[in-house]
Amino acid sequence: MTPRERVHDELCEQVAASRRSKITPEREQEFYDAVLDQLRACGYEAVTMEGVAARTRCSKSTLYRQWKTKPQLVAAALRANRCVRFAGIDTGSLAGDLREAARAASSWAVRDTMIEQALSHAVLQDEDLQYALREALVEPEVAAIDGFVRRAVGRGEIAEGHPAAEFLTVQLFGVLRARPLVEGKDADAAYLTRFVEAVLLPVLGLVESPATAGAPAAAD
Repeated sequence: MTPRERVHDELCEQVAASRRSKITPEREQEFYDAVLDQLRACGYEAVTMEGVAARTRCSKSTLYRQWKTKPQLVAAALRANRCVRFAGIDTGSLAGDLREAARAASSWAVRDTMIEQALSHAVLQDEDLQYALREALVEPEVAAIDGFVRRAVGRGEIAEGHPAAEFLTVQLFGVLRARPLVEGKDADAAYLTRFVEAVLLPVLGLVESPATAGAPAAAD
């Protein structure tokens, strides 16, 4: 690249950065919401820069200046909506944490599953999309459940290195994704809670029933 070309490219980047800075965070979120809504409703292939522009009443050039390609826009939308939905769950016991996580998961699992299904093929073609999907919908919850386990070990509820602990996240997320496919029904709060009681707690050696959880011990 010649010095003249280098200067030209640097000027172009400066101009693009200046234009990008005019988009407010609120306006960016409108674009991201439009992208995610289209993903859920129509699938990845149907998402277009033209469609997002029409929905948000902006020009296509605005989107292309900011994100350049559809995969970049989709990845940015995923990352911007990263949310730890199990944040704040700390009931004082691993059983209680898992029950609460089951109830919480039922409220957002359908929307997340729709996005994952919409991107199932695209993520095989684009590593950035794959990483963005994991960052937005998987890693925050993995970290939260790992936190449940660490606290449980610290309280002496389960032994460190319990062989079942590493499979908790896979099992919980697996049943969220599998029930719609196998039974044609969403994994709602009641179903997920039964799964926790019947599968997760016994394999961890936590067989206390919800009815007796937290009840005072009988006097001698």
